[in-house]
Amino acid sequence: MTANKPAHHSHWPHWHQGQPLVNNRTLDQIAAIAGQTPFYVYDRTRIIERVSQLRQALPTRIKLHYAIKANPMPAVVHLLSGLVDGLDVASQEELKIALATTTPADEISFAGPGKGKHEILAAVAAGIVINVESMLQIIQVGESAKQLNLPARVALRVNPAFELKASGMKMTGGAKPFGIDSEQIPAAVALCRKQGIEPEGLHLFTGSQNLKPEAICEAHSSVLHLAAELIHENQLQLRFINIGGGLGIPYFPGEKPLELAAIAANLQQELTQIASLITSTDIVLELGRYLVGEAGLYVCKVIDKKESRGTTYLVTDGGLHHHLSNSGNFGQVIRKNYPIDACPASLTEEKELVTVVGPLCTPLDIVADKLELPRCELGDLIVVRQSGAYGRSASPQGFLSHPQVVELLL
Repeated sequence: MTANKPAHHSHWPHWHQGQPLVNNRTLDQIAAIAGQTPFYVYDRTRIIERVSQLRQALPTRIKLHYAIKANPMPAVVHLLSGLVDGLDVASQEELKIALATTTPADEISFAGPGKGKHEILAAVAAGIVINVESMLQIIQVGESAKQLNLPARVALRVNPAFELKASGMKMTGGAKPFGIDSEQIPAAVALCRKQGIEPEGLHLFTGSQNLKPEAICEAHSSVLHLAAELIHENQLQLRFINIGGGLGIPYFPGEKPLELAAIAANLQQELTQIASLITSTDIVLELGRYLVGEAGLYVCKVIDKKESRGTTYLVTDGGLHHHLSNSGNFGQVIRKNYPIDACPASLTEEKELVTVVGPLCTPLDIVADKLELPRCELGDLIVVRQSGAYGRSASPQGFLSHPQVVELLL
């Protein structure tokens, strides 16, 4: 159904009576299921469709992994575990979530620059792949394997000299806390072998949230050529090369969805060039935001409306304590509005210029700043789209001790 889709915009596909539908349920119905506002709701159909689009576009030998840190809700992880080829974790808690799925242990990997001894011990015990990021981690993996009398599975996370251009967050190039500098990889391989461990993979994650296909293509080419050099120089027999993700989604005005065709064609070309070195090596694309970001909505309710010296404020029951990235306090240099929808019960198309704020006693608690929306009254719903990634788990829910947010997968 698309009836009463608001005239003011929205890329959300299905609407009814002025509200976006999630698997044929209105937001009022979902609020009843959640038992409250605010809430996050994730559309399983959109997640399934996104994975299907990638499968159709990318070379068949590319394996897809889901980076749980983007959205660690267990129901979302379980859904994706049946759609992708592997999972990537960044903590022991995420490891527990991954192990509760049907994903084989050798298709689960653990990344992070600061793994504690207990986390490394848990990873060895679980039989997953540990992306080692320092010489100390290699030693600690060897010690854990000896303590448990188990084999250790290791991939080397590499910090190349180059970076992903036009990336929202750069993870490589120059001095970085992530990975082992590429020029130190021979020493890292030697240390692994001294510990009785043969590296089975390389992990090269250059950056995230990129909407420029040419930059992603350049990074993929550089990553694969560096991997080929490291394989040749160190006589590695690798089971996989994880080339990271970096695929972005549009959040702000002027941004366009990423075109996959050029990225897929470049990957196929590069894989053909190094085919002799990777005959039995899987190529892994590790994605988080790109798989779930556009499938999520954050929904809050107007609880007050006030005028202050010419500005109309809508005060809602949700804000930065639930959705820090939308507030502009999670990596943005200049705050921009996420895509916002207002869902007035009156179905009015009359608009007004408003600033939408949360309930917290801080000027940072902004939901939308100076945005023209349909006229809202108390009880009407405000929707923040593109909220499926880095939402609840990336927010300070304990700040000022307001109620926790609810999550639903429908």
